[in-house]
Amino acid sequence: MNTLALNIVTPNGSVYSTNQAELIVLQTETGEMGVMAGHIPTVAPLKIGEVRTTIAGKQLHVAVSEGFAEIRPTGVSVLVQSAEQADAIDIERAKASLSRAEERLASDKQENIDYHRAEKALHRAMNRLDVAKFR
Repeated sequence: MNTLALNIVTPNGSVYSTNQAELIVLQTETGEMGVMAGHIPTVAPLKIGEVRTTIAGKQLHVAVSEGFAEIRPTGVSVLVQSAEQADAIDIERAKASLSRAEERLASDKQENIDYHRAEKALHRAMNRLDVAKFR
């Protein structure tokens, strides 16, 4: 089977890299996108979600924030603000983040809460907890 490269990068550096990906599944702004070797060149905006990749028949899950994916016939570069592999997610920390975000959203609007930012934090925490299930 043909394989392709996958590199997931944050401002702090590479979070995951392989040259053996058989299939890469991305959560784009327009829906889920599967990428295999030979895919046409594309740039796709990513939403908060997971990147799934299949390597030697096994799946790897990575929680990612918003960003972009550059897709080439030989590989995919995922450029995001944050990314965590499923086995690296601190579940208690993610639960605490979820609780804080829920409290902010439940607050009275007169407390000058940035609701858009609180909603993003809520989605990131929920995504991290969802991806952590694949440990």
